[in-house]
Amino acid sequence: MAKEQSKITAISDECLKLIQNYEGLKLEAYQDSVKVWTIGIGTTTYPNGAKVKKGDKITKLQAWDFLWYDLATFMKGVDTYTTDAITQGQYDALVSFSYNLGLNSLKTSTLLKKVNNNPQDPTIQDEFLKWKFAGGEALAGLLKRRKSEAYLYFNEVYKKF
Repeated sequence: MAKEQSKITAISDECLKLIQNYEGLKLEAYQDSVKVWTIGIGTTTYPNGAKVKKGDKITKLQAWDFLWYDLATFMKGVDTYTTDAITQGQYDALVSFSYNLGLNSLKTSTLLKKVNNNPQDPTIQDEFLKWKFAGGEALAGLLKRRKSEAYLYFNEVYKKF
């Protein structure tokens, strides 16, 4: 009898590598591709609920603290919305996807429907790649991120594109 896989509820280092690569680390607030004020490793709202604003500055330690604070929400959301049959790489890819696009994007997506129907469905890769638009425009950076997420999903390791 095959050993039952334990439920995945936390990201791996592969997910952190992917997120940090595509989000970068910026200690001064900047506007992202759709003009949202962002700081650190993709933080748009501080743990106290305040929005990031022009002129904000943080330390590297704060950037990591904010990332982990945010990731707790996304890890819980992915755990809630997905089948328990997913692998570490699949979980990691979905957390990265959600961190970038929001949990509601995952919750309402064909991607999630396919994951929950059959986590090994090869057409899941195509579903990742559909999410390359920001502000109505296809962005090369988003397509690269989606390719990395799809690769992580199916191969359990991060690959930069």
